[in-house]
Amino acid sequence: MSNSKQIAISIENVCKAFKIYHDKPLSLKEKILRLRSNNYSDFLAVNKVNLDIKKGETIGLIGHNGCGKSTLLKLITKILYPDQGRIEVNGRISSLIELGAGFHPDFTGRENIYTNAAIFGLSTKEINEKLNDIIEFSELGDFIENPVRTYSSGMYMRLAFSVAINVDPEILLIDEILSVGDTNFQKKCFDKIESFKNNGATIVIVAHDLGTIEKICDRVVWMDKGEIIEIGEPDRVVDLYTQHMNQKFVEQRQEEFNSEHQELRPESTAPSETSDNSEFSEDVRWGSKDVEIIAARILNSQKESTNTVLAGNPLTIEIDYKINVPQKEYIFGIGFYTADKYLVYGNNTEIDKLTINSLSSTGTVRFFVKKCELLSGKYKLNVAVVDKDHRALDFIKFYMDFTVVSNDKSVGVLSIEHEWEI
Repeated sequence: MSNSKQIAISIENVCKAFKIYHDKPLSLKEKILRLRSNNYSDFLAVNKVNLDIKKGETIGLIGHNGCGKSTLLKLITKILYPDQGRIEVNGRISSLIELGAGFHPDFTGRENIYTNAAIFGLSTKEINEKLNDIIEFSELGDFIENPVRTYSSGMYMRLAFSVAINVDPEILLIDEILSVGDTNFQKKCFDKIESFKNNGATIVIVAHDLGTIEKICDRVVWMDKGEIIEIGEPDRVVDLYTQHMNQKFVEQRQEEFNSEHQELRPESTAPSETSDNSEFSEDVRWGSKDVEIIAARILNSQKESTNTVLAGNPLTIEIDYKINVPQKEYIFGIGFYTADKYLVYGNNTEIDKLTINSLSSTGTVRFFVKKCELLSGKYKLNVAVVDKDHRALDFIKFYMDFTVVSNDKSVGVLSIEHEWEI
């Protein structure tokens, strides 16, 4: 690790573990008899982390809950101490981590400003100089003379934030508190943080708002299981993290879907000879039933039946049918609708110049999509079969709901391949 004077925070080979106790005693009797449970496991919250943060640099820490971000901040601010390794900090720290930790509920807001600011290392003279700014920033007005126990949670957090943000720190640590107050107050907080950044302060910020992270950070650190997975330019690291989290989300949703629909197989077999027509009302299902749709499903790239699709991957729509009265021609169709029931895309075998004059009495029609181009959102699937005169044989509107997860940040419903040229 570098010992340069340009380094604000130096983290070298830092580890921090917590004991997770199992079978904790629930009753007083159990506590007395067992005294202390020795049945525990170690949870390595931070694992051999090495990181240099330069003076004036804004670093974003991202990762799912429990990945070690907040623990690392607490180690930097010495709320916690590492089990291994060392952390060197050069400069006065203000931490927006546990806001209001030093507040006394029976003291007024004004009195708590003095006690809380003293915790940050300000002298009484310095607090007196900043008092009006802190009160004005908090927007508490006359409530500043009331006991803190009478404050709403929003008022409490605004006062705590105002104290922490007005101590003119050289290093500012921020942990998931940028949703304090209403929209106008949040904007004021961001403006204050921006002014710190512009004045050369070092900022380390933990947030799930990836847009904010990309906007204000110079570098982003992606953590997982206590380790640094990637560090670098904000847009690149955020994109990698987003792709990873989208993949994990789809996998989780797939597991949930599989557990709820254990009777569905990854690949369709012979369709059932009967269908439950009562499942859909006449408002969304109509037709002569000369040809019936027995079932329909969406298959993912692994050929698993699913209701969650990762954009950019292939998908298949399968329609199981049963012929009750043979037709001269069969036209099968599908449609994608938004959750608000606006048509996004529709297609059928006739549009694609596929003429179907004969079919077995039961079977499956498949619609292949090489690459799902829908943007993130909730959608509905239509399935239908009509005759050559477009008379409905079996038309099921909004047969099923499905979710698309996309890495594309564009807005709307469709992803379009494109390039900009200047």
